[in-house]
Formats: sequence, structure tokens, C-alpha cells
Amino acid sequence: MKTYFNINYEFDKQVIWKMIDDHLQKEGAQYICVADGNILQMVHKDLGYRKVVNGSLFSICDSSWVPVFIKWLYGKHYQQYCGSQIFEDLTKKKQYRQFYIGTSEKVLEGLKNELSKSDSAIDGMTFFAPPFCRVDEFDYPSIAEMINKDNPDVIWVALGAPKQENFMYRLQPLLKRGIMIGVGAVFNFYSGLGNAPKRAPQWMVKSHLEFVYRVFTEPKKQLRRCKDILLTLPKIYLEEKRHKDRYMSHILFGN
Repeated sequence: MKTYFNINYEFDKQVIWKMIDDHLQKEGAQYICVADGNILQMVHKDLGYRKVVNGSLFSICDSSWVPVFIKWLYGKHYQQYCGSQIFEDLTKKKQYRQFYIGTSEKVLEGLKNELSKSDSAIDGMTFFAPPFCRVDEFDYPSIAEMINKDNPDVIWVALGAPKQENFMYRLQPLLKRGIMIGVGAVFNFYSGLGNAPKRAPQWMVKSHLEFVYRVFTEPKKQLRRCKDILLTLPKIYLEEKRHKDRYMSHILFGN
């Protein structure tokens, strides 16, 4: 695990899968954050939220620009591992009992139908649409009781950032076991519904233009978010550069 831009990242997929498997052999719950550009800029601005994100087992990197910045600053090569990819990877393993929290009954019904096509065991798993409310208004003891009774391995949480990270942070102490993973819009991507948001084409993802696609498909939601990200990214980059320069000065000159 490495810390860049104030976030504790794990980039290696094999390590991520092993850490998940290892934790599932233990008592107690943990959570994993899927840190995209929106989470990156919120962590930069909000120290309380930074504590929540870094209170996780680790974060995976759902920003295509973070590996670019790391390469420019440190010469290290990492790859993006987005929320939709970890969702697909862990689901394809067919070795975990899963629990799905978030979005709406309609989206969850579509998601269940789509996932059941490749894994009949999905029919026996729980899809729960919580009430629409503030993060401090959820009935956490009741939700925890439902999850503990179900005894899942992986709990997918799709409430959007920053709500889903704060939700997992509050719910974690009440769970007996399992790994929660906050996946934002992923339920929509895999729901099969014609009007649901879709993931950007791969060529746009590889060209670091996914944010452009999201703006055009969800302008009302994404314009303000992208503006905040674009205004904050230079500050984040320069702060990391100063951190690197101070570290190198200490190593070379003992300052």
C-alpha cells in the first residue's frame, strides 16, 4: 500500500484480491474505497472525510489521472483499477456471498436479472434499496442486523460519494464480518436498463477522457463535480510535488 495525494492506495490487483480473501477469514468487517477524481478533490479539502477514506482497509485507484501524475512525479508505473472492474472481477469469481445496497428498487431488480444470467446463485442474494435520507439518518443497527443475519462476504454499497464512504465508516463497527466496497454508479452500469448511465467507451477511458463522457451523459450532476475536480487538481499536484521535494531534500541533505 502506498500513500499518494493524501490517499492510501493499493494498485496491485493480486494483492487486493489476497487482502480481501485474508480478511474474510477473520472476524470483524472492513471497507474499501474506490477513489475517483471526485473523492480525490474532496479528500484534499475535507480533513474529516480524509479520515473516513483512509480509515478503510485501502483505496483502489478509480482515477486515470492519478497514475499519470505519479509517473510524472516519481517515475513509477501504476494502473487505474476502477469500481466497475473490481465489481466485475469479484463477481466473476463466484466464490463470495454478496449483498447489494443502494440506488433504487428498479435498478436493483435490473441488476439482479443481469447478474443472474451468468450466476444462478445471485437469485438467493439480498438486494436492498435503503430510504433516501442523509447519512446520519440511516437506521444503522437495523441495517447491520439484516446484513449480519445474511452473513455475506462482500457488501457492495452504491450511494455515491461522499455518502457511501461515510455510510461504510458508520456501519463497520456494527458488522460481524465481511468487506464493504463503495462503488458509486456501478449498479447502474450493470443493471441493463436502457435509461441508466453507462460507462464511457474504453478508448475514452484510456485517453483520460471519461469525465468528458460523464459530463455529456449527466450534465446536471457532473458539470459542477468536474469543475471542482479541475480547479483542485493543480493544487493537489503541486502539494504532492512539494512533499516529494521535501522528502528528497531530507534524504540527500538531512534537512
